[in-house]
Amino acid sequence: MRIDRRRALALLGLGAATPAATPAAAQSSAVSFNHGVASGDPLQDRVVIWTRITPEAPGADVAFTWRINPIDRRAGGAKSGSGVTGPGRDYTAKIDVAGLDPGRAYTFEFEAGGVRSPLGRTRTLPAGPTKDVVLAVASCSLYPNGYFNAYQAIADLPRVDAVLHLGDYIYEYGGPGSYGMNSAVAGERPHDPPHEIVTLADYRRRHAQYKSDPALQAAHARAPWIVAWDDHETANDSYASGAQNHQPESEGDWNARKARALTAYYEWMPIREPAPGVGLVQASERSFHFGDLASLIMIETRLGARDLQLNLDRDLPIVDGKPDVEAFRAKLADPSRRMLGARQEAWIAGELTRSVKAGHAWQVIGNQVVMAQVIAPSPKALLTPEQYATIPDENRRRLDQYERGAALGVPTALDMWQGYPADRERLYGLFSAAKARPVVLAGDSHSFWANELRDASGRRVACEFGTTGITSPGAGEIAPGINAGDLIVRANPEVIFNDQVSKGFVLLTLTRDAAKADMVAVSTIVSKAFETIVVKSYAAAPEGAGVSALKEV
Repeated sequence: MRIDRRRALALLGLGAATPAATPAAAQSSAVSFNHGVASGDPLQDRVVIWTRITPEAPGADVAFTWRINPIDRRAGGAKSGSGVTGPGRDYTAKIDVAGLDPGRAYTFEFEAGGVRSPLGRTRTLPAGPTKDVVLAVASCSLYPNGYFNAYQAIADLPRVDAVLHLGDYIYEYGGPGSYGMNSAVAGERPHDPPHEIVTLADYRRRHAQYKSDPALQAAHARAPWIVAWDDHETANDSYASGAQNHQPESEGDWNARKARALTAYYEWMPIREPAPGVGLVQASERSFHFGDLASLIMIETRLGARDLQLNLDRDLPIVDGKPDVEAFRAKLADPSRRMLGARQEAWIAGELTRSVKAGHAWQVIGNQVVMAQVIAPSPKALLTPEQYATIPDENRRRLDQYERGAALGVPTALDMWQGYPADRERLYGLFSAAKARPVVLAGDSHSFWANELRDASGRRVACEFGTTGITSPGAGEIAPGINAGDLIVRANPEVIFNDQVSKGFVLLTLTRDAAKADMVAVSTIVSKAFETIVVKSYAAAPEGAGVSALKEV
């Protein structure tokens, strides 16, 4: 499917942003809008609008105005106002515009120093009877690893009501030899700053670099975003009290670094600011109601309550020269190990109950990491000797890890939900107690997933759709023509489909009769010319107090 971007934007009433028609002196003003505009956290009566004003000579505060106008021709509904930003919030501007009409589309823009920002499009959530909802689900955009073609494809969609970004919007790495720097385009897309980000200024510069990308700007200008962080917005494999990629001896106190990262995140993302007395982490837990059709419950699985991830090298005991698998399984199943925490669990339970009582067809869980039970496959058992012989040497190390996990019969990707099975079972209990129809959405894994989630008794409790990365690399092909995802499917009953090669996003369409996920891939991330293709489509239907088996459609 080839998309004509100019025609799509014309149909939407959008186009390339231009400065306001002002005198030449004003057009040469000492401010610019280099990072586009964005909107987010839509409710029935309000939405957040965002921009960043770049002064030619930073230091002083900058005054700005904003306006939001209905796209339809019905009378009333326009809003406008003014504000001031400055170095204290890195010259970002965020307005929570209230008093809007439900289910209405708007354009919005900012102006400072006689210069207008690009024009953005947003919409409020519907109220009352709602026929359908269309959501683009994205995750994992590693700037040096490729062009953000998937963001451009989202911008070019004929319809998208909101974009859900499930984390790894930025990456903290940097410098020669770091993650992603072996890409064919890394030479023209090195990270800025050119080192791992640690300070507040570092995190701000990295956010600024990502939002300088035209494709990302186009996706932000297309529709409101609902965002969550995962680990790389702070540091790789983060948890409440640390991260794999944080060294206190050289990088200081973890809580201080986490606070700096989240400060920059709230400055640079179109997320609603915390209410008085609510911390940055808790404020990221929020819900959105799409008329009478669906509730979206955005949960936080990284920084609030997560315990240190288990690790086979560190946590698998060796007794008499042999691995003590049962002791490891006991550690894994320890009910005191948490992912969500009691406070968030109680909040989720309340949101599920309210949604079901309101008659919503779906309870959508915006979640960062894959929830399905996934055991490493054994390539030696699943491939023929001839196929195994074609595996390149550079893939052997990863396959050795697969074989080790398969031999032990334990999960190996312990940063995912499978590393916290007791907490996962508690969440499944919340689904069942509320009689919910959950659709779980997941990012993080850099691959497409269609999963049927089952509790410890084997009962299906939810369906799960995982989105691949915008550019971040998956496991790929383990041998020519053999997608690593094919082996994962064969080894795991909960996994219906897995694609470790494609880059793109999930387009989720909700109706009262079905939750359908189109897995949309871009043809390349190393050329700016691309096409899109729907790799697979799966759907679930409401089934009593639950969901049906997934069907390919």
